[in-house]
Amino acid sequence: MSRVAYVNGRYVPFRDAKIHIEDRGYQFADAVYEVCEVRGGRLIDERRHLDRLGRSLGALRIRIPMTRAALGIVLREVVVRNRISFGTVYLQISRGVARRDPAFPAPDVAPSVVVTARPLNAARIDALAATGIAVVSVPDNRWGRVDIKTVGLLPNVLARQTAIEQGAREAWFVDQAGLVTEGASVNAWIVTQDGKLVTRHADHAILRGITRTVLLDAVKGEGLSLEERPFSLDEAHKAREAFVTSATQIVMPVVRIDGHVIGDGVPGRVATALRHRYYRYAEAG
Repeated sequence: MSRVAYVNGRYVPFRDAKIHIEDRGYQFADAVYEVCEVRGGRLIDERRHLDRLGRSLGALRIRIPMTRAALGIVLREVVVRNRISFGTVYLQISRGVARRDPAFPAPDVAPSVVVTARPLNAARIDALAATGIAVVSVPDNRWGRVDIKTVGLLPNVLARQTAIEQGAREAWFVDQAGLVTEGASVNAWIVTQDGKLVTRHADHAILRGITRTVLLDAVKGEGLSLEERPFSLDEAHKAREAFVTSATQIVMPVVRIDGHVIGDGVPGRVATALRHRYYRYAEAG
């Protein structure tokens, strides 16, 4: 089956989906995006994703291109047209097409909207979760507002490539104080030796991941102890468990950090339990 994309008001074959060369998302990374999980053909946590989208657009002063209800219809229509049972739907909104000039274009320039969807291999992801993944650390050289979900992801791209070249799946950014901020495409967590879950508090240094937000509810609902604070690599190396969270991986155990074996070198009980119970707390649209 051929894929279908939504581009500025039209549903088109994926192979024919195009934007103008002077779209500001392409020229300046002047755009925001969201990635929403699709499970059983239904959008997971659509409300939370659209809430964050609104905050990102507001922070960059990009006009909302359509009503929230209309945007939800487009997302679901792209999922249906691509027959996605398990996968993701991707939404990107840029400031629009205008002559290349860093200053904002005229107010009548319409934002550009692109929506695509793709299936994911559930068995492959579950197999990764059963064995755990490795991460490496890299210096955090990103701009100071990574809480805004922009398409300006070059440091993340380079970090992820560094991880792959070192035989790992993910990279964790470490700030100048030696503290972990987050991963290249995930939020970072550890479980201390005394059983406390630790993840960095939500500030400008991390993206407030939707999966992270849901997991905070799960941690509370399961009666687990939580500390929202930074942690160091040394603390992570000595942790009982480590894991990452994202829309595509949910809760993914980490068994190695920079070559250091974490815990027993296998997925821990807390991460595994939270992965299995996650959908009790997520919203299925």
